[in-house]
Amino acid sequence: MPIPFIDLQAQRQRLGQPLEDAILKVVRSGAYIMGPEIAAFEAEMAAFGEAPFVLSCASGTDALVLPLMAWGIGPGDAVFCPSFTFAATAEAMPLVGASPVFVDVDARTYNMDAKSLEAAIQAVKAKGELTPKAVIAVDLFGQPADYPAIRKVCDAHGLKLIADSAQGFGCTLGGRHPIHWADVATTSFFPAKPLGCYGDGGAVLSKDARFHDLLVSLRVHGQAVKSDLEGRTFDHDPRYLNVRVGTNSRMDTIQAAVLLEKLKIFPDEIEARNRVADRYAEGLSDLVTVPTVIEGGVSVWAQYTIEAPNRDGLAAALREKGVPTAVYYPIPIHRQGVYSVYPTAPDGLPVTEAKAGQVISLPMHPYLTPDDQDQVIAAIRAFVKANR
Repeated sequence: MPIPFIDLQAQRQRLGQPLEDAILKVVRSGAYIMGPEIAAFEAEMAAFGEAPFVLSCASGTDALVLPLMAWGIGPGDAVFCPSFTFAATAEAMPLVGASPVFVDVDARTYNMDAKSLEAAIQAVKAKGELTPKAVIAVDLFGQPADYPAIRKVCDAHGLKLIADSAQGFGCTLGGRHPIHWADVATTSFFPAKPLGCYGDGGAVLSKDARFHDLLVSLRVHGQAVKSDLEGRTFDHDPRYLNVRVGTNSRMDTIQAAVLLEKLKIFPDEIEARNRVADRYAEGLSDLVTVPTVIEGGVSVWAQYTIEAPNRDGLAAALREKGVPTAVYYPIPIHRQGVYSVYPTAPDGLPVTEAKAGQVISLPMHPYLTPDDQDQVIAAIRAFVKANR
């Protein structure tokens, strides 16, 4: 039987009847949009992620767009991000009229290189066509970016910092979540994420009450919120007093119910993912390049990504043995036609371009059995030794 790349059914079986009861409760309640589970989940997320405020929304992409909207970032503004990531990271900027500026990544962690970021900011300022406004760092494959270094650069230039934790919610650096350094942290609840729902969903973690209030308004068509109504009277539903241009980005109540159940076992799953990662490293590190986690970091291992000679040949050999693999981001964003018009760091993105042709991800989930993992490791070892 083929080994699952991500085994969502094993997790569902573990959650069992309480999960099904939670879903059915929402179905029976009729509160399908913004039901009580939404507020309950936001409170639990805030506690887990060590953030004063959490706003749930419709997707991880919206979670990136909403803060840019709240900050008024738009045409003529530059937002710096890595190119070695999913398109949603860069997509957020054109959606508000701003320009992404692509920077390189660290060769060992695949996360944003603070030196490349500094060079890119300096280049944009020197050219004078765009105004630097923000940075989006990505917790790629589940581990935290170098937030102390990135925050230092942001502070030097007066830039906002978003931690894109779509793959990395739950990761820590020195025992702290990314929100400790970032102005906001965002995440995605796409089903395959370490903390995923049964559809689409996202969240924005933040630290400022007024900013959170703006997000609440923007999430629902720019509706009036408490701060908008101070000193005025409006005796009707605030949804019908629209004080700014917003969007429709509410998360379904059913997804919040699912996530409340999943959050209960999430710490245990993070520990299990790290055990799987440690076992991979023990079995493969003498033959291939295994992941390097930043010093003091704890990854949630959204993916376990290695570098190996003849990546395509390895993928084919593993497929023949029932072992699935995935190649993430084979074409960096800055090399894709629609994004190729945007600036890059002045020295180019050599690490990004090299890694895009080398990385391959292996089955990774909390329920990967030792026997299945041994099968993966043995197949990789056999291929590498035979093709030296």
